[in-house]
Amino acid sequence: MTQRAPLSILDLSPFGSGQTPADGLRASIDLARRAEDLGYRRYWLAEHHLNPGVSGSAPHVLLAAIAAATDRIRIGTAATIIGNYTPLQVVEAAGVVSALHPGRFDLGIGRSGARSSALPSQPGRSDAVKTPADHVVDGLVIPSPVPFPADAPRFAAQARLLGRGDGTPDRFEQDVLDILALIAGTYVPPEGVPIHATPAEGEDIEVWIHGSTAGPSAHLAGALGLPFGANYHVAPFFVIEAIEAYRSAFVPGRLAEPRVTVSVDVVVAPTDEQARELAAGYPAWVHSIRAGQGAIPYPTSAEASANPLDEAALRAVHDRLVTQFVGSPETVAERLDTLQRVTGADELLVTTITHDHADRVRSYELLAAEWGLRSLSVLTGTEVFA
Repeated sequence: MTQRAPLSILDLSPFGSGQTPADGLRASIDLARRAEDLGYRRYWLAEHHLNPGVSGSAPHVLLAAIAAATDRIRIGTAATIIGNYTPLQVVEAAGVVSALHPGRFDLGIGRSGARSSALPSQPGRSDAVKTPADHVVDGLVIPSPVPFPADAPRFAAQARLLGRGDGTPDRFEQDVLDILALIAGTYVPPEGVPIHATPAEGEDIEVWIHGSTAGPSAHLAGALGLPFGANYHVAPFFVIEAIEAYRSAFVPGRLAEPRVTVSVDVVVAPTDEQARELAAGYPAWVHSIRAGQGAIPYPTSAEASANPLDEAALRAVHDRLVTQFVGSPETVAERLDTLQRVTGADELLVTTITHDHADRVRSYELLAAEWGLRSLSVLTGTEVFA
């Protein structure tokens, strides 16, 4: 059996119905503390804007609080959406946190904002009915793409408020190069004057590129010899091709050989039935995103039962329902083993969303115990209990 990959956490700072955005932020800080104690390798924050049920709109700000509340776990973004900032803004924000908490910061960079491509993905439960479009690769379900309403008015408003528009040029590659140069202290501006991005310059910041397809992000990560974050939890249909493109393009750079983490949605409870109950609100939550209204506060299981999705709505979120790993620790670990085997992932990045914070913490606890995180950290030389 292949040695199990380290597990890390991707957090959106969600909150449930009847809760407040501040509840979501406090829960993230608490979960980061728990993750460190449990042996998770990294604690990364996503960047989401204008979502009624997600607090994670300013990950660099929240990371400062999380870094202060933890001691050893690596912290970072997955991903900082580069189109929403200038390279200097990204580097300075990362540099502030890294200077205060050296050797722990992972700067994950994503290429685009909300209006780009036809994305989707998340929950999958064992009782979801597969459509003929689904296919299975060595035990891993790969659904077909689902149209995403990229023209929703909310996305247009978001793009305008973030300073992006249809005519904004694609500067992704140059922005990544500028970020690397600003951190390294090798940036040469057109004006020809000395530039020093204090306090980021010279900091030990690990830069990742995240991508959902076999497109520019995967190729650039490979060409620069950077680690790559592949997306099974939002774009499962392209995950294998994205990883293959990255590995094919890889040239030794920051890394001597490719390194891949793969994201996935997970809900764990003592039994499969209890896990399905905790995940009952997921279809409505995902549908709120797909419908263009933004992620709603996560429903309770009772609210989900009282307001079931119709057949058309279920089809719209089908891809995420069949790719969410929901079940007992044994059930979920088996599916994670499959994901690691099929993708060749060096690490796995787990996202768990439930209505109650205690259930989310318990899910991560059960998974850590089943996956053997404490013993794994010793075997891989990343012991976090020194």
